[in-house]
Amino acid sequence: MKLKVININNSKSESVEISDKLIKLKVNHKLIKYVIDWQLNHLKPRSAKTKQRNEIKGSTKKIVPQKGSGGARHSSRKAPIFVGGGVAHGPKGAVYKIKKINKKMRKLALAQTLSKKNEDKNLHILADVKEKITKTKVFNKFLITNKLSNVIIISDSNTFKNINQSARNIKNLKLINELGTNVYDLFKYRNVIFTLSSIKNIQNRILNEKN
Repeated sequence: MKLKVININNSKSESVEISDKLIKLKVNHKLIKYVIDWQLNHLKPRSAKTKQRNEIKGSTKKIVPQKGSGGARHSSRKAPIFVGGGVAHGPKGAVYKIKKINKKMRKLALAQTLSKKNEDKNLHILADVKEKITKTKVFNKFLITNKLSNVIIISDSNTFKNINQSARNIKNLKLINELGTNVYDLFKYRNVIFTLSSIKNIQNRILNEKN
């Protein structure tokens, strides 16, 4: 399938051929959700920890007689209802189950995400930027002209260096290197812009690499 290539200076555009195996797939929403859950599961370590009842140090002596007091039965000061006791349902530190997912599923989910963006007409290709742009208003003008907002830009390393200074201060815009392309970020932003080199590299990575 051919996609239109837009230019930073809004000059005459061309087109590029992208494989249907990358942008014309049937979307499996359950697979995409599973990959996003996997990403969020690995986003940061769960370090918060409270002591459970069995981790509190102290005497195990029964604190009040079982019967005769007219009050409730209590066996230990370690119970969660007492000050200094354990916490009943607090965070347990790094003992939670870590989700696992293989590379094939991650690649398939990424390709299906690109297909979904293309289906919604929110997938755009930007010609590689050869010269450095330092003015934010220049890059902002490019976005306004092409009616692009809430954008993530996946860039090759050369273009990244040339547009980073002008794009980094624009609201609701994220610029990442092609090596960091991920399903969560692609769904977080409405419009996705790939530079010409980055979409070719990602296409090669998804379709031609084994596993």
